[in-house]
Amino acid sequence: MLEIQGLNKSYGDKQVLTGIDLTVAPGEVLGLLGPNGAGKTTMAEITAGLIRPDSGTVRVAGIDMGAQPRVARRQLGLAPQVLGVYPTLTARENMEFFGRLMGVGRTELPGRIAEVAARLGITPFLNTRAHHLSGGQQRRLHTAVALLHRPQVLWLDEPTVGADVSARQDLLGEVRDLADQGAAVVYATHYLPELEVLGARVVVLHHGRILATGLASDLIRRYAKSAVSLEFSGPVPDRLSAYRVNAEARQLRIPTDAPGQLLAQLFTALGGETERLLSAEIHHPDLENAYLAIVAEADAEAEFTGGTADSADIAESAKRSSDALA
Repeated sequence: MLEIQGLNKSYGDKQVLTGIDLTVAPGEVLGLLGPNGAGKTTMAEITAGLIRPDSGTVRVAGIDMGAQPRVARRQLGLAPQVLGVYPTLTARENMEFFGRLMGVGRTELPGRIAEVAARLGITPFLNTRAHHLSGGQQRRLHTAVALLHRPQVLWLDEPTVGADVSARQDLLGEVRDLADQGAAVVYATHYLPELEVLGARVVVLHHGRILATGLASDLIRRYAKSAVSLEFSGPVPDRLSAYRVNAEARQLRIPTDAPGQLLAQLFTALGGETERLLSAEIHHPDLENAYLAIVAEADAEAEFTGGTADSADIAESAKRSSDALA
């Protein structure tokens, strides 16, 4: 449903995207992860036809965005990170305006507004001006206008920022329902647990390159480790110096495949120094651990080579590294 091939984009001497290949199938949620500056927003803007790539192609529902941008845009719903609603218009007026802009017929539009508003919990404040809505309500309205024309591809960038727990759960449920109905969804977020809830295939983007891709469960299995963390009232005791502790550090985090066994060994090694121990915690493998391992190894490889390392080498190195989360 969404096909991105050989995408490259630079601004002056800064390479923002390098050789991006990406596909999203009907019914699939693709979670896009990456730190600020990784290239996520640039990729969204190119996909929506707002800017042109230096090279590469984007097809939305089989339509070439470069050759037929107006036709392709009708198949795409984009809710970028920056809110795009008019503050002096009511929620209903915003939806009417954007619905007409995306080609929804006048006779169909009222029904679509009612349907989308109900699904995203907007109905109670349809007649409220947008600037009087809470941040979470504005975010829901912002997402709603991207759904009115029934896009086959939906790109959501940080859709739950400012949303409360209930609103977040409602939105995640709606995203999953849209995918189940056949939409291809790209979901960019910094809230990693959301991707596990959505059962998303995850792509890690860093310095404009894709470092790793796979289901969240696969990335956790391939890259994440359990870890043990200790916090002390002062510097970590010298008895634990074998674990590469900084001289002034008060916390120690050690990746391990056997956290319970390691914790017992640490207590034994500490002896009387356990009096200075404030907390001891076991961290089980999760998507955050996997993501941090991949990105940390990428940064280490780039520093070592003086540039950006090859993504395949980075992924393999992150897989092997037991120190990436230390």
